[in-house]
Amino acid sequence: MNGNPVTEKENGYQNAADFEKAHIQKKPFYEFIKRVFDFVAALSALIVLFVPLLIVALIIVIDSPGASPIYVQKRVGKNGKEFKFYKFRSMVPNAESMLDSLLDKNEMDGPAFKIKEDPRITKFGRIIRKCCIDELPQLLNVLKGEMSLVGPRPPLPREVAMYNEYQLQRLSVMPGLTCYWQVQPQRNSVSFDDWMKSDLKYIEERGIKTDLKILFKTAGAVFGMEGI
Repeated sequence: MNGNPVTEKENGYQNAADFEKAHIQKKPFYEFIKRVFDFVAALSALIVLFVPLLIVALIIVIDSPGASPIYVQKRVGKNGKEFKFYKFRSMVPNAESMLDSLLDKNEMDGPAFKIKEDPRITKFGRIIRKCCIDELPQLLNVLKGEMSLVGPRPPLPREVAMYNEYQLQRLSVMPGLTCYWQVQPQRNSVSFDDWMKSDLKYIEERGIKTDLKILFKTAGAVFGMEGI
């Protein structure tokens, strides 16, 4: 992990000592079943969607000549381990270099950065984001055992560097494609503090029933084109 957890004075959140520690239980049988399900589901999805994924990649190449259709980024996974995170490219090739000029427009509190009308997103990028297609390459991360279908979304190293002790607890489980925060209506208006609470809630409640409930809600949101 990069950096040290910040204090209440530095980030404006409640101090970690004011929060109850999450009850993070070891669940070996559930973790085994979850890994088998993740592997089978991810492999099956990649086989079934192989041709559509190739078509999407080709359109991205045409839309953004000279740039790879797959965007690779460092993210932080379980226990702070960094891994290569895959997405279909939905932004212009120089998106990272444009970030500093957009930080003052951030609509999220806390370390995360999100703006509704991000000028870096391409026309085709908006379409695949709306349909959640941009996230499908993460099935490779699931197949490799770096991510799960359900779990807290993997943060960027620069975000983790600003976490306090309470927030770092979300790194105690495998990150996922979808989670409680992802299926909330108007999730980008949810405060960073509430986002962290929902992730800790998942960690405490995680189980087969909880995962299936989140997956069904995710499917409903995707078909409703809510842009998970």
